[in-house]
Amino acid sequence: MPSKNYVCIICPNSCEIVADFSGKEVAKIIGQSCRKGEEYVRKEIVAPERGLTTTVPVKNGDAALVSVKASKTLPKELIPKAVSAVAKARAEAPVKIGDVIIKNVLGTGVDIVATKNVSRKAGINTGQD
Repeated sequence: MPSKNYVCIICPNSCEIVADFSGKEVAKIIGQSCRKGEEYVRKEIVAPERGLTTTVPVKNGDAALVSVKASKTLPKELIPKAVSAVAKARAEAPVKIGDVIIKNVLGTGVDIVATKNVSRKAGINTGQD
């Protein structure tokens, strides 16, 4: 039965955990100091997920880029496609923290949201004033 070593990233303890498994069936997990470590390793074996943070260009903003993040973790195998989708996105100033830049990225139910405020560049008229 194969074994794999993990370093848990859930809490600051960074437990070194060893899991014995066959396919996606876990036989034994040792080394975790809490229940969360075991849950983390089981998820890593069965369905690993990752967070996504990056930036998106802003048109007419007082900053060229706005930082964004996924509202929830995404399946690990979808991260490259999600990054490609975000790379095509553009935002229009003003942008506020929490604004949805991409709704339901790749049909996952996860939104890409702004994590920074970007004001409209001074002197830009939207035609709505």
